[in-house]
Amino acid sequence: MNSTLIQLTARIADALSKIDATGAPMLQPSQDPKFGDYQCNAAMGLAKKLGKKPREVAQQIVDNLNVSDLCETPEIAGPGFINLRLKPAFVAASLAAIPSAPDGATDRVGFDPVDNAEVVAVDLSSPNLAKEMHVGHLRSTVIGDCVARVLEFQGHTVHRENHVGDWGTQFGMLVAYLRHTQPDVIKDPDSLEIGDLESFYVAAKARFDADEEFKTESRETVVALQQGDPVIRKIWQAFCNESLRHCHEIYDLLKVDLIDRGESFYAAGMEDVCDRLEKMRNSGESDAVQDSDGALCVFPGGFTTRDGDPLPMIVRKTDGGHNYATSDLATILHRVEKMNATRLVYVVGITQKQHFEMLFASARKIGWVGENVRLEHLAFGSLLSKTGRPFKTREGGTVKLRTLLDEAIARARGVIDKSDDASKYDDALSPDEIDRIANVVGLGAVKYFDLSHALASDYKFDLDHMLNLEGNTAPYMMYAYARVRSIGRKAEVDFAKLPASAPIILEHATELALAKKILRFAEILDTVARDLRPNVLTDYLYELSRTFSRFYDKKLGVRVINAETAELRTSRLRLCDLTARVLKLGLDLLGIETIEKM
Repeated sequence: MNSTLIQLTARIADALSKIDATGAPMLQPSQDPKFGDYQCNAAMGLAKKLGKKPREVAQQIVDNLNVSDLCETPEIAGPGFINLRLKPAFVAASLAAIPSAPDGATDRVGFDPVDNAEVVAVDLSSPNLAKEMHVGHLRSTVIGDCVARVLEFQGHTVHRENHVGDWGTQFGMLVAYLRHTQPDVIKDPDSLEIGDLESFYVAAKARFDADEEFKTESRETVVALQQGDPVIRKIWQAFCNESLRHCHEIYDLLKVDLIDRGESFYAAGMEDVCDRLEKMRNSGESDAVQDSDGALCVFPGGFTTRDGDPLPMIVRKTDGGHNYATSDLATILHRVEKMNATRLVYVVGITQKQHFEMLFASARKIGWVGENVRLEHLAFGSLLSKTGRPFKTREGGTVKLRTLLDEAIARARGVIDKSDDASKYDDALSPDEIDRIANVVGLGAVKYFDLSHALASDYKFDLDHMLNLEGNTAPYMMYAYARVRSIGRKAEVDFAKLPASAPIILEHATELALAKKILRFAEILDTVARDLRPNVLTDYLYELSRTFSRFYDKKLGVRVINAETAELRTSRLRLCDLTARVLKLGLDLLGIETIEKM
């Protein structure tokens, strides 16, 4: 399924070249169907350059525009807008060309991988290993997973990097506390098992704050750890493994794949970063690298303190210690030089906006990242409670992510158990089916609700809203998919075996509207992959499901199972099948499973 937007953009670019006009085609989907399907706004911007009125330029573009195989005759409206309306025959032929779903293989719904595949590093989740994952890790995990899924689907090589915090000063405290509370672990580190990491951390921190001797021991343990003491390293590794075990219980539940690569992985790289910068400073290769109050810094330019002085990115502190900037520069070098990545995506909260702006500017200023590499901070807002306040337990502590997900599953199970609307079920569900549906719906509801919001905005966590069968929610989308599949069962047809040679007929307004909406899926995926905005995909899927409802509506739409002719029946069943396949693929790219019966 090729993007119609790309095809039309190429045709307009060709028309512009014929009138010796240099400028962007300025083509976008129409906001109102009465103005057609696409609108070209290039004439307004070119008019001044060409010394003509916008409508004159628009007419020149139309006169040289060859779209007769795709569109009806272009229309010029207003000051110079060019409205394009797709021909039903083109829409029908485009959908008819989509092959049937393959048996047992991934259904790509007719999409081919992109020609210009890249190597992309997506930095996602990234919890600190000292504690269990909390609600704050939800967004980075599910947004990063969605971004990775879309880019992988397009054919890019994606490295899913879980940049876990495992090298900070708190690990000396934790290893020292482990030594006191579980001395047997010293002899057998592999026997380590901590049921509640959060409580363990809180207890260790309390002792650290209250006991000066323990505080000294903790700091000495950090030094021993970073200097490579074999016993301390073994205990530390066991603690990291135990922490990651807790993390991967969450990842397995959410069905998120990633590669754990802690800050410790870049320990040698951090020394290399400092060595390289020192050589640049000493040789005068870059005046951006300077010492400031004994600290090794990069001055990227464009950033100032409150007093208006140049603001540096400190790479090595005055005491010789490393920090996040050191680790992040080492990470960039590894991803660019070792992975050969040309796109680096960091799914990190919006509170780190300035850090990443300075990091990216510094990496480019000192020449470690060329213009061929995209550096993107995919900044997201906070997850809040229903009251609009930070998400906390009754005691004021941080809510564990596992607790939140378990509650979502339990609430989904409650909704299913209490439902007495038999029309929403094909037939009786077995206890195992109900358990699976509760799991899929509960987790899907949480993911979808998160991804449906604009990334930079905060949102309130509301399970009542998330689990609603109406509106732009995961349960509604799952029900829409299951509803289409039930049509196939009622019609006693196997969608995959519908004759691919059978024409798609678009005579009714709702047929054409649905077909056009399906055809737009290609450009939606292109937009999500380019701009990394999952909410564009959720909005599209919701619109698609609503368009299908109008198509299948007894009063507003058409008859499907009992269509007037066999030819119409097959055509409309193919539209049903394509709708279901796009819904399934779209939800899968969001990291959400579908249910055949609901």
